Amino acid sequence: MGRSDPLDEPPEKQPEAGSSQVDRVSQSPPQSPPTSTSYNLFKTRSSKSLEKQIPWLSKQNGDAPPPKFETDEELPAGRFFDALQGPELEVLKWPFLLRVPANVFGVSIGLSAQSLLWAEIHDASSLSYLKHVPNGVLFALWSIGVFVHTVIFSAYALKCVFYFEAVRREFHHPVRVNYFFAPWVAAMLLALSTPKDIAKRLHPWLLGVFMGPVFALEVKIYGQWLFGGERRLSKVANPTTHLALTGNFVGSLLSHVVGWKEFATFLFAVGLAHYVVLFVTLYQRLPTNETLPKELHPVFFLFIAAPSIASEAWEMLAGSFDYPARLIHFVGLFLFISLVLVKIDFFFLLASNLASRFSIAWWAYTFPVAAMAMTANRYGLVVSSWLTDAMTSFFIFLSVAIVACVLVLSILHAVLWGTLLPNDMAIAITTHKKKKSHSQRVVKHQV
Repeated sequence: MGRSDPLDEPPEKQPEAGSSQVDRVSQSPPQSPPTSTSYNLFKTRSSKSLEKQIPWLSKQNGDAPPPKFETDEELPAGRFFDALQGPELEVLKWPFLLRVPANVFGVSIGLSAQSLLWAEIHDASSLSYLKHVPNGVLFALWSIGVFVHTVIFSAYALKCVFYFEAVRREFHHPVRVNYFFAPWVAAMLLALSTPKDIAKRLHPWLLGVFMGPVFALEVKIYGQWLFGGERRLSKVANPTTHLALTGNFVGSLLSHVVGWKEFATFLFAVGLAHYVVLFVTLYQRLPTNETLPKELHPVFFLFIAAPSIASEAWEMLAGSFDYPARLIHFVGLFLFISLVLVKIDFFFLLASNLASRFSIAWWAYTFPVAAMAMTANRYGLVVSSWLTDAMTSFFIFLSVAIVACVLVLSILHAVLWGTLLPNDMAIAITTHKKKKSHSQRVVKHQV
């Protein structure tokens, strides 16, 4: 792959017996850091705690000892995607809980967004053929969303109990950390789409239960953006960071529905302020920003989610889909057109071999397109024309098609092929920094 790999380097030659310590220090070649700096920030923190929880993680086939990373710098995280080798990834199959990544919540947030889309279409739509959606369809979509979200949330909660070190590593990953907002956003979307037959009015305690963790995470993440050094926004900003903002806009919707209108305005203001900063940071493509691997390119669609939900939140606050709501909606529409035109080659590449290239990251398509369909429906209610009707129909059809396709592929990979949740590379590697003894440091200083 055109770069040096710590695992591929030959072992150092053992010093001859009787050689002095000064000779060994002076003759030992200096260790050179890894030549690749790609995805440097997309790494996990070094720790041995996970190996203590999973003894076989540090074992290879037979009695050979595991490889040691004797580097003075942290191993480039690009190895997670294109250079990581070893029996712990290729031979051994990890326990199920360890193979449940944080981004699996993309499944629940996609299904819950689909449930909310059809709930809004049922309440009001400019399209005549969608005005009479059966209540059974709404209840079925909502029930599926609740069931899937409960299963995923329970599995990840068990992972927190039995493999907390793995969860901690995900929390310190610049992509995975943003998916810690997803379970609460999905829960709020499900609350907003609750069928009227089950609950005619939502109680404010739902807002506290679901928005509380989001607010706590925001204080932590936004604080890191300001004062985090290596965790500042100019280094960690990536498309999944939009999930940290979307929680504000979805929380604003739920807050308005339960009757807390001033708190809804507060959440919208906080989300809008940070969205402007994030939008500018991502558009500038600063040299400090890391490049995402192609496997994560579907998350670029999260660019659409924040302005789409923000447009609907503003409509709730203002009482009508006025010009500010339309302006925000047009931002999301422009971003959608740009992504489709720029990434058209990537879409053709995916379509050429859907089965082999599928991953859980594809669920990142579902939530943004459903959010765009919601705002297109809202826009069509106030600006009625054949063009708005066509746009609304297009986004609704696209949203349903994407969810159906991704859901079928997920079921096939999970049940038939068993490849939906492979070994999680993002928590697999640790770098053991070489620690020099006190005597070695003294001798080297004297030399």
